[in-house]
Amino acid sequence: MIIGLGIDVVDIARFGDSLERTPRLLERLFTPEERTLRLPSLAARFAAKEALAKALGAPVGLSWTDATVRTDDLGRPFLEVWGSVGGRAEELGVTSFHLSLSHDAGIASAVVIAEGQL
Repeated sequence: MIIGLGIDVVDIARFGDSLERTPRLLERLFTPEERTLRLPSLAARFAAKEALAKALGAPVGLSWTDATVRTDDLGRPFLEVWGSVGGRAEELGVTSFHLSLSHDAGIASAVVIAEGQL
């Protein structure tokens, strides 16, 4: 059963400007593994975290670094969650997430589906 759905779109150049203006933003938004990525991939991961928050009902108190986007052996993205994000997912009965990322023509986007039992 679908528990939540989230989508987000990020202007890559504008996101890059924000990171340049506020260098600590990189540490507040991304795990150490994610921080090594190029800007388009960072923007897509930020869109994924925004979409994830929306799929979980956008509660106050989620920590951006309590979720990370990884890729499997075939290059497919997936979410790992713990802490505040994992707690909210458990509270809602989420047992899995489905994630799609894209970045092209200066735009990064992500869709997250939270699946589980009510």
